Amino acid sequence: MRGVGRLRESDELAAEINPQLWERYKEVYYQQPIRSIAEVVKQNRVDSRYRYLVILGDPGSGKSMLLQYLALDWATTPPEKAIHLSIPLLIELRTYNRDRNSGECKDLLEFLHQGNVICRLNQHRLQEWLKAGKVLVMFDGLDEVFDPVQREQVITDIHRFTNDYPQVRAIVTSRIIGYKPQRLRDAEFRHFLLQDLDSEQIQDFIQRWHELTFIDEADKLRKQERLQRAIDTSKAIKELAGNPLLLTMMAILNRNQELPRDRPELYNQASRLLLHQWDVERKLLQDSRIDPVTIDYKDKQAMLRQIAYFIQAADKGLAGNLIRGSDLEKILIDYLKSIEVNNPRTVARLLIEQLRSRNFILCFLGGDSYGFVHRTFLEYFCAWEYVWQFKETQTLSIEQLIIEVFGKHWQDESWHEVLRLIAGMIDAKFVGKIIEYLIEQKIDKREFLGKGLIKEGVLNLLLAANCFAEVRNKTAITPIATRLQAVLKQEVEQEYCPLVSEVASAMLSAIATVGQDALQTLNWLKSCLKFGSNSYLPESAVQAIAQNWKDDPDILSLLQKWAQSDKNEFVRSAAVGEIARGWKDNPDTLPLLQQKAQSDQSGIVRSAAVEEIASGWKDNPDTLPLLQQKAQSDKDGLVRSAAVEEIARGWKNEPDTLPLLQQKAQSDQDRDVRSAAVGEIARGWKDKLWMLEFLSDRVLNDPFERQNEFERNPRQLALEIIIEQYSHHPQILTLLRDRADNDSDEQVREFARQKLEQLERQSGIKN
Repeated sequence: MRGVGRLRESDELAAEINPQLWERYKEVYYQQPIRSIAEVVKQNRVDSRYRYLVILGDPGSGKSMLLQYLALDWATTPPEKAIHLSIPLLIELRTYNRDRNSGECKDLLEFLHQGNVICRLNQHRLQEWLKAGKVLVMFDGLDEVFDPVQREQVITDIHRFTNDYPQVRAIVTSRIIGYKPQRLRDAEFRHFLLQDLDSEQIQDFIQRWHELTFIDEADKLRKQERLQRAIDTSKAIKELAGNPLLLTMMAILNRNQELPRDRPELYNQASRLLLHQWDVERKLLQDSRIDPVTIDYKDKQAMLRQIAYFIQAADKGLAGNLIRGSDLEKILIDYLKSIEVNNPRTVARLLIEQLRSRNFILCFLGGDSYGFVHRTFLEYFCAWEYVWQFKETQTLSIEQLIIEVFGKHWQDESWHEVLRLIAGMIDAKFVGKIIEYLIEQKIDKREFLGKGLIKEGVLNLLLAANCFAEVRNKTAITPIATRLQAVLKQEVEQEYCPLVSEVASAMLSAIATVGQDALQTLNWLKSCLKFGSNSYLPESAVQAIAQNWKDDPDILSLLQKWAQSDKNEFVRSAAVGEIARGWKDNPDTLPLLQQKAQSDQSGIVRSAAVEEIASGWKDNPDTLPLLQQKAQSDKDGLVRSAAVEEIARGWKNEPDTLPLLQQKAQSDQDRDVRSAAVGEIARGWKDKLWMLEFLSDRVLNDPFERQNEFERNPRQLALEIIIEQYSHHPQILTLLRDRADNDSDEQVREFARQKLEQLERQSGIKN
């Protein structure tokens, strides 16, 4: 499942603590290694703590494809094996929401029985499967329920469904933008974020795709090398290649042509590919009521521009991707009239009928609704329509484009992709005027004082930098780029409101992108290392330098120097990570990481090195002994925790692994190490007969004593796992009553009381 990227668990920590301290905890947390999606899906199957998942990701990142893959994998499994696996049920939430609103069903169970699904299921038989926990329910596209009130109702329905059938497993997918995690987090859903494909995964995809697609060996190698070269030499194409959908489009386009360098032209070529599949003429020729009609790809593009423009002007705007059939028909009729097509109403209805039977670049969503097959194309055609009005029909002046389009939408991140695409499709001198306008926008930063400057405080500058990045002829607006970089630097260097981690990284990346004088910009980024360890600028500067000057022959030695001797532990940690990921094949990299894991004075740096070694050098014979030594004797609990988790996940079947984890769970001095070991044992050995006894011992005997509100108590973790994995065991009620009365930690006592009340209500027991 590497084709859909990897996952990073997001924001599992939650506590009311000092904002700066919270940011630093997040920084350490995000340094954890990325986990494969296959591992997380496997945990959903076997580990009760991962029973409920939310998978977040950008458009085209593989959310829906993941769920479809899981369904297909089950469907193609031999029957004798499939009967032992959970039955996957895929629910498109936009379809469910429409059916519920129209009265076709009242809840999820009824939807599966009589809703707009491919295969309707017997409600009584289905209920038996659900009660027995033999079902994996996959809820796809929460973000496609556009109305906030209706989305909240759908979340309520999902929560109620998991309460009614606590043994089922569930996965929810959603776009990141606009998603609010709290309610599903409260319902014990774990959240993960799909990452872009990294360079190694992109290369792997390209190799596999060409292997399956080409017969001629010479042609295969030539096209494969051409695509890889285009990705390696174009920053814009490389950025897009991390998206699985767009990478697939690139591979298809590359079969017959060189890839274009900029995103708008790449989208144009990709859209032409899909428009070619939308064989309008064949459909029209099949109908004897109308004369032969020629509708070429330019006509199709024009219709799509107008449809996208209509969608963005509707109530939901670009937050949705939805047009009613009546509105779609009117747009098509008006356009067909403009090109003097006979019987435009009949032709329009035939085109819509065609969409109802097969998805093209537009697709039928059910009910009386249609949308673009992918949001990327909605955004592209919307941008193109504004550019068409600006350049072709000249009904939109540059002043109107600036004020009515950029001025109206620059504060809305859901519009930023459209605005960037517009910048890539117009002349550089006009983009310069847009950048000057964005620079002049004022944001009241008083609300950020004492909290740290977040993205909303610099949104105008980040958008300006992204618009500049879309320009082909950057030298045409050098003075404006110089001014923009000066303003970005000024914002970074101000002292009244420190930048949070995300903003520090984004701002320094923007400065690196805008910098016309590469040497001057590089030197300025180096100077950011002078900021103290309370600032996020030093490690962000290391990342910006490593990622933007990777081809500079001096950069690796500079990173090695920082990893070895910089006084700031976060700089050393960032340098370790960048070297491991960007220069893995260099012969000096592994020895450096091993040395950092062993002897760096900072636990943060040693932990980063341990994780990178485990991730990148699993097959090296020295890796497991190093991890075992770190788990046993490193003086920092952060390092021991990292080593424990890496050993459990990468070397589960080694004979020394379980004894080591048991020892760490029972006797390590650090609460987080004990928690990590308990969690890994419960995940990897859940079916062992001794598991309940082991967990009960940890509930009763872990020596944790609370010092701060945000600390994680291993006793509560073990208790949560017992409740999840042994929900019907008679020992649970006794254990909960004991902890509700006798645990020394008030948080555990309160947790036990709440769970006790919940279980007693479910079982009908009355005290």
